[in-house]
Amino acid sequence: MNEQNNSDSDVLSTLAFATLKEQRRARRWGIFFKGLMAAYFFIFLFMIYLPASSIDTSKSSKEHTALIEIKGVISSESEASADSIITGLREAFKEEKVKGVILRINSPGGSPVQAGYINDEIYRLKKKHPEKKVYAVIVDIGASGGYYIAAAADEIYADKASMVGSIGVLMNGFGFVDAMKKMGIERRLYAAGEHKGFLDPFSKANPDDIKHIKGLLKNIHQQFIDTVRKGRGDKLKDDDKLFSGLIWSGEESIKMGLVDALGSSSYVAREIIKAEKIVDYTPRPGFLDRFASQLGVAFGSSVSSKFFPDTYFQ
Repeated sequence: MNEQNNSDSDVLSTLAFATLKEQRRARRWGIFFKGLMAAYFFIFLFMIYLPASSIDTSKSSKEHTALIEIKGVISSESEASADSIITGLREAFKEEKVKGVILRINSPGGSPVQAGYINDEIYRLKKKHPEKKVYAVIVDIGASGGYYIAAAADEIYADKASMVGSIGVLMNGFGFVDAMKKMGIERRLYAAGEHKGFLDPFSKANPDDIKHIKGLLKNIHQQFIDTVRKGRGDKLKDDDKLFSGLIWSGEESIKMGLVDALGSSSYVAREIIKAEKIVDYTPRPGFLDRFASQLGVAFGSSVSSKFFPDTYFQ
């Protein structure tokens, strides 16, 4: 009997210690995960209040150079949207202490409409404030819509290795007609209007539709050419390749008349504008806005790119 009691007691003790050990382990993991969540929370707060740029963004009581970044694809959903860039431009032009404005461009292009809005606003503001000049500084790339904007500047600068030009327009997409036949898929498209479904990637391309699209692209291309000629004038080299969609290095672009000289933003501020202090006037969205915007853009792009062809400066 005593042996049985001792055995039962040992079992109970073992179970009790195992339970206690499991509780301690669970408590330690609980503390660990709570600490991890707290760390994530503080990192989240830090990112919200983290300055968006290392450039001095405080308004200065002294004369200074205003800088506006045009970075990435130019579209209504991106940071390089017309609404954003125009807001920065207006702030810079109305500030009395701004001696000159630099557009620092690092963009492969994008929407013709958005680039057009910005180009038009630059001319409007220069006419309203003739004492302020605008200088475009191309960093890695200033092509397509990026160059469309730069063309409105009084002078354009670039690095010798910058990529400049790509004055052209394209529309691209995919056709899945033969693939659907092989898979045994029947396309059912209902539309009112003879050409309403002409962009449908699951239907055969119609020669009349192709002719219409080429005419449309030619018209937009001519608008691009006219804008560049308006901004650059006699500086442009008489060369058929200039508006062919090709790109050139910054060094070659000077010979083509697309760029005036080599130089960085700091060089232009210091040597050309004669106001070395640079103040960033680029509107910067908060962390939450950037996160929500990127999420929305990613979703929208993934959907639209599957069904609609893209039309943009290139």
